[in-house]
Amino acid sequence: MNTGRRKLLKGFGLLPFALGTNSINLKAQHLAVRRRIRYSVNAYSFNTMFRNGQMTFFDMMDFAADIGLDAVDLTGYYFSTYPEVPADAELFHLKRKALKLGLDISWTGIRNDFVNPDALARKADSLLIKNWLTASAKLGAPIMRIFAGTHKHEGFTREAVKEWMVEEFKTCAKYGAETGVLPALQHHNDFLFTSEEIIDILQRVNSDWFGLILDVGSLRKYDPYAEISKLLPFADYIFIKEFVYINGQATPIDMSKMAAILHESDYSGYISFESLSQTKDPREIVKTMYRNFKMAFEKE
Repeated sequence: MNTGRRKLLKGFGLLPFALGTNSINLKAQHLAVRRRIRYSVNAYSFNTMFRNGQMTFFDMMDFAADIGLDAVDLTGYYFSTYPEVPADAELFHLKRKALKLGLDISWTGIRNDFVNPDALARKADSLLIKNWLTASAKLGAPIMRIFAGTHKHEGFTREAVKEWMVEEFKTCAKYGAETGVLPALQHHNDFLFTSEEIIDILQRVNSDWFGLILDVGSLRKYDPYAEISKLLPFADYIFIKEFVYINGQATPIDMSKMAAILHESDYSGYISFESLSQTKDPREIVKTMYRNFKMAFEKE
């Protein structure tokens, strides 16, 4: 699984000791690898602005570049063709815009529901995922978000739901290997609520082509920071939101605590900021989150 990547990096940390105490440069290089973090913003932050025509993906890219982010997350359902994939020309226009701004298109995402008892509906969602993985590859995005699901499942146990969910995730992993884009579960406080459940699903799928998008705002049953620490070894992407949930209450995220947890881990990769506010200017919220996290992270 992707935990192998973490173990490999940990192994590099032992090299200075194996080679002698003078290997300070090698140790410094190891730390630089461990802390190679790149920053993105998720399109859902601008949900209202996308829906009312106040913002486009191109505007979002300009905003990301202006505040110094490295990448953007382009969510599938903000394309006018969704659930159908856009024409190649539209994808390539976005790709060229990103290139000119020096941005990565790091992520795409769609809606699916593998909690649905209707097997044909689940297969249709798997096909939707396959089509959007192909579109993601054309955009140059290395990872695509998928969900567990929210459908009612009366008459079926949670274990039965997990079994058919794992079957579909394995199918998605095969599509990921074919397209070169990693389908990744974003636990979304929908069906999988704890780190234990999420890790269990990842281990059942057991594929290098199935990943995890760690959503810090969707760990609401136990101490969110402890749950984040447990999931970090499995994470391929991280969403930082303005709130975590402590004892059921939305609480402003502690960026210093979040930065410390990340420093204690072997995580390297993208961190994406996502605002869920529909009343305040999301541009200011994202800008503040990015600034505060980066400041805390660089202090560690």
